[in-house]
Amino acid sequence: MPEDNLTGKEGQIPTNLRLLIILEEVARAGVPVKPATIGKLIGLPKPTVHRLFQTAEAEGFLQRDLDGRSYGPGPRLRDLAVNIMSSQHMRTARLAILKDVAEEIGETCNLATPDREGMVYLDRVETHWPLRIQLPVGTQVPFHCTASGKMYLSSLKPAMFEGYLSAGPFEAVTERSITNPDALRNEVELTRARGYSVDNEEFMAGMTAIAVPVTDAQGRLMATLSVHVPLPRRTLEDLMTALPVLQAGAEKLGLLNQS
Repeated sequence: MPEDNLTGKEGQIPTNLRLLIILEEVARAGVPVKPATIGKLIGLPKPTVHRLFQTAEAEGFLQRDLDGRSYGPGPRLRDLAVNIMSSQHMRTARLAILKDVAEEIGETCNLATPDREGMVYLDRVETHWPLRIQLPVGTQVPFHCTASGKMYLSSLKPAMFEGYLSAGPFEAVTERSITNPDALRNEVELTRARGYSVDNEEFMAGMTAIAVPVTDAQGRLMATLSVHVPLPRRTLEDLMTALPVLQAGAEKLGLLNQS
């Protein structure tokens, strides 16, 4: 909690700030949390906290998790986060980093953020090659068959990841898509161990990709930085040579969001 003398004891938080502080703490937690946990943290009575959570849920700022008792960011809070990240001054600096990475690698680079149903492209810088893959900003892609999605899955806590796997088998987008939950678990564990993910024609036939995490000051995944190419131009093995450039770009992007 920020030391702003507004929290820590019952009654110290002005009424008009209580909901904002609850949203801040839910976002800070990074995992679904129960109202009682937040109430103890900020020192508000249980009935007050439950009422504020219900209001935030009704307005779309929070939503219940699968257990029915915990809450995470709702669509309006996620949209707020994306809009903040897309603010003009930050986006200008972010695009400059993406442009440097794209030019050094010579291929299209993408920045994607996790949403409830998949990864959403927040920004991209196109390659100069006439043969390119068109995935415009705002496109949502699945978790299980994309490099960015598997990178995100590798950041989930074990219980949350197992909950995701329980929804399988998954759609075969191409003949190479991993649809079996056990096989996907193995792939994600490998991704977690090596710190990057790959897409070997799993989302689109004839396209390969690699992705790395963009993390915040606490080391939590905020977004993914990825590069994808058509196979006629570069193989996955060849694309792997761009990994150090991609990782350096992700580090710069993470520092940008911490400044």
